[in-house]
Amino acid sequence: MKQAFLLIGVPGSGKTSLLKEVLAQVGKSAGGFYTEEIRVGGVRHGFKIVTLDGQGATLAHIDTQSPYRVSKYGVDLAALERVAVPAIGKAIQECDIVVIDEIKKMELFSPSFREAVLKAIESGKRVLGTIMLKPHPWADKIKQHPGVKVVPVTKMNRSQVANQVLSWLGS
Repeated sequence: MKQAFLLIGVPGSGKTSLLKEVLAQVGKSAGGFYTEEIRVGGVRHGFKIVTLDGQGATLAHIDTQSPYRVSKYGVDLAALERVAVPAIGKAIQECDIVVIDEIKKMELFSPSFREAVLKAIESGKRVLGTIMLKPHPWADKIKQHPGVKVVPVTKMNRSQVANQVLSWLGS
């Protein structure tokens, strides 16, 4: 049985929504984080990290000055390492399920984040997350990890994948 279930798909396919829906139904303790868009007047200005226990921080924003950039967004590695990395560690220690949404280019700038992801996958806990679709050397290694199952999500198969995840978490 795989320890980690990582969803891939194009933006807008419903990966994060699927995670939230499954967690609401599963009845097991979960910790970690998910990401949300920061929108102003319907225009995306950035992304924030939200932990399952209610903490939050801006991960990336058009106004953030940073040497780490993805497209027009400056990435705040300190915020990631202050909020998301400890949330993963706490989930490994205290919860049944470790949630990591997302494992993408912004987060992968951080060696601490990469280390936390590996610890989670090798912890023996169930890891439910999302990972970048595009090729990336580190992310591709995670996708090939023997403990990881990568599942594509589309608008057409969302409910089927949700049932698959629920079944996996229940076993």
